[in-house]
Amino acid sequence: MGNCCSDETGGRSAFGGTGASATGGGANDAVDEFLRYRGFQGLFSQIELSFSATNLRDRDMISKSDPMMVVYTKGRDGALTEAFRTEVVLNSLNPSWIAKYTVTFQFEVVQTLLFRVYDIDTQFHNVDVKVWIHNSVIFYEALERIERRSYKLNLSAGFKNIVAKPDRTLTLNLVQIEDPGHPRSSGQLIVHAEECISSKTTTEMTLRCSDLESKDLFSKSDPFLSISRVTEGGMPVVVCKAEVIKNDHNPTWKPISLNIQQVGSKDSPLLIQCFDFNSSGKHDLIGQVQISLAGLEKLCSSQEGVYLSLLEVGHNRSTKVLKSQLCVDKFSESIQHTFLDYLRGGYELNFMVAVDFTVFVFALIRMAILEVGEVLQFYDSDKRFPAWGFGARPIDGPVSHCFNLNGSNYNHEVEGLHGILMAYSSALYNVSFAGPTLFGPVITKAATIASKSLENGGRKYYVLLIITDGVITDLQETKDAIVQASDLPLSILIVGVGGADFKEMEILDGDKGERLESTTGRVATRDIVQFVPLRDVQSKKSI
Repeated sequence: MGNCCSDETGGRSAFGGTGASATGGGANDAVDEFLRYRGFQGLFSQIELSFSATNLRDRDMISKSDPMMVVYTKGRDGALTEAFRTEVVLNSLNPSWIAKYTVTFQFEVVQTLLFRVYDIDTQFHNVDVKVWIHNSVIFYEALERIERRSYKLNLSAGFKNIVAKPDRTLTLNLVQIEDPGHPRSSGQLIVHAEECISSKTTTEMTLRCSDLESKDLFSKSDPFLSISRVTEGGMPVVVCKAEVIKNDHNPTWKPISLNIQQVGSKDSPLLIQCFDFNSSGKHDLIGQVQISLAGLEKLCSSQEGVYLSLLEVGHNRSTKVLKSQLCVDKFSESIQHTFLDYLRGGYELNFMVAVDFTVFVFALIRMAILEVGEVLQFYDSDKRFPAWGFGARPIDGPVSHCFNLNGSNYNHEVEGLHGILMAYSSALYNVSFAGPTLFGPVITKAATIASKSLENGGRKYYVLLIITDGVITDLQETKDAIVQASDLPLSILIVGVGGADFKEMEILDGDKGERLESTTGRVATRDIVQFVPLRDVQSKKSI
């Protein structure tokens, strides 16, 4: 998950986690099922595009450019709509971006994509890419600044030009358009297309290296890992990078999650390269190995390592085997079940609700309970709903971030939608509003119920409705709880009431393509959070 960074510390942090895929009119189970039902099977498919560039024109006086690539779709009227953007690669004229763009290829429709490569200004280096996406002010300031520098490397490509090539790789000549009458060559953009093969299997592994060679004169190396899948044509496509570990010749990286779809299959070749990080962007290759996920699993089982190698420079171009080894401390597989999987498997929906007491907006919260609850309650057979409050101080007690809405010490359930409203109204007279606003305890409580149900053989899928004013103070703790719950039959619907800034709520929602990452480096196996402002719920109902 690339971050935009200007200094060495920030640059090292840009290598953590796996690359996210952004969906451009992409996979939607409901839409796919509808099209198949109507007889349109085989006329469309999901295509994942990977991007790299070579020989970009340097735009910075002191250091190299920091490129980011943006994809636009072009409508019939010529209007451009931004569909996707990569992370920023620090100090590089030959970037390989991790982020992938997933798009629906329709055989009978002419689809035109516009690619632009931007050099990100220094003043935006410390702005997280996720903030650009979710904060409209910073987002538009960044684009306006880029436009003023006129660093737009611009090219259109018909989608069929990409998918029709035998190797599914298209090399595009980038043109600098500061002077439209005299465009200048500014390098090449390489676009590689792969058809998405649906896979619900995810692997999680912990990798480490031993006896790495030093590439620095006065200190140890700062190693990070780059993992690429190798295409049929032999071209490596980066799928993820592990974080940089400073001054360590025996590093152990945070757990890495890879979906089988990202690499093709368990037997598909992967190129794992260990680099020494340099803030200049010119990272030194310490060693590499080509191995499959199946091979990595065997290494974990045998508790053995595999030696890294380097291609020696010279006429013979022989391979030098190093003393350095790659080891796999942990390797596990899990199945990512979707919401539709649970429903098709006969799971019964169960509705839960948690109400924010940090701000008094009785009318809006009551409206949210009615607007959303009247829909969800029909999917719950027994109409008995767990209901909690958070962000309040009960009488003669400390501030609680998860208390039973009905005031009971033992039972958290209420009867029907009317029971939720009655319990909420009663609680208003028995608690005092307090802060801070913490989501973590409520989500953990709901996840515990879902987990126990699953362990006991229950076939229930839980939907937790959180009604809040939007101000959250435990963002990372909430992310940790959500990542932990992403394997469970649980979805979380957050409804924002009032006119607060909902930026942090949108970060929890994975609709932009990036899955949440915990403090331990684990990535959520699926997106289980949906955020919507109450005003949007009301407007859709009125249409």
